[in-house]
Amino acid sequence: MEIERKFLIKKESLPALETCPFHRIEQGYLCTDPVVRIRRQDEEYYLTYKSKGLLTREEYNLPLTKEAYEHLKPKADGIVISKTRYLIPEKDGLTIELDVFHEIYKGLLLAEVEFPSEEAANSYIPPQWFGEDVTYSSKYHNSNLSKGTSIPG
Repeated sequence: MEIERKFLIKKESLPALETCPFHRIEQGYLCTDPVVRIRRQDEEYYLTYKSKGLLTREEYNLPLTKEAYEHLKPKADGIVISKTRYLIPEKDGLTIELDVFHEIYKGLLLAEVEFPSEEAANSYIPPQWFGEDVTYSSKYHNSNLSKGTSIPG
């Protein structure tokens, strides 16, 4: 089960990222209803299924080989999304995953925070540098961004 909140971030509000660990991510969607995603994260490859939902969704990750990923990538519908994900320590042992998008979505910054329970998610007070809470807007789901039909911003 994945329980997460998602926030827009304004570039001028960003904390220093130079010392934060990060991942280079490329992902495409074989299907968006239900969500079936392929992802390259650095040199690891995954096939992911996500159920419907906004705050809480089922999520299953299966490992892929590089060859399987490369075989499936041309079959992705729409845009293959490219981003850098910074991992920023947060209070209460949480981690902020800050996605800095590239290419067509350059300038889009989204932060996600995963929680152990819906209660923890609902009581979370985000840092001041967070912008609008877009948890309940499916417009900012990567699966919808992959369609490239309505670029947020």
